[in-house]
Amino acid sequence: MKKLDEIMELMTDEMEDFKTAIISLQLLSTRLHELSIPISTEALDKSLNKFLEQQQKENSLKDQVLREIERKLKHARIIPNYLLILVCSLGILSLSLLGYFGYSLRETQNEKFELYQILMETSNEKYQEYFSKNPEVEDNFKQWLEEKK
Repeated sequence: MKKLDEIMELMTDEMEDFKTAIISLQLLSTRLHELSIPISTEALDKSLNKFLEQQQKENSLKDQVLREIERKLKHARIIPNYLLILVCSLGILSLSLLGYFGYSLRETQNEKFELYQILMETSNEKYQEYFSKNPEVEDNFKQWLEEKK
């Protein structure tokens, strides 16, 4: 009988443990049902709308950046302003130098021509003497006269 009492006690202990395990399982099951997220079209629509709004914001930012780049490209120049100013000033300087040198050349030619006229009009012996002493000047003078013809 003693053994039977011991077995009965063990069985009651096991049954109580089993009962507590079943109660805890029931609690966990109810929590699981409460925690589960039902998948519905409403939740899908909300998440899809959020995603589409984010995409639209990103696309609008990209469009704005592209418009800014396009505007900068329309107003871009191949040659910078300072380079244009430099080239124009060099052109003006070179034209003015050409004008000055052309004018000075014409004036020297006019002076030589006037000297020639004076020599032709006056047959002075001093000129003849000067040319005889400096034949290179006479050669230059004759060369200039030939160029003038």
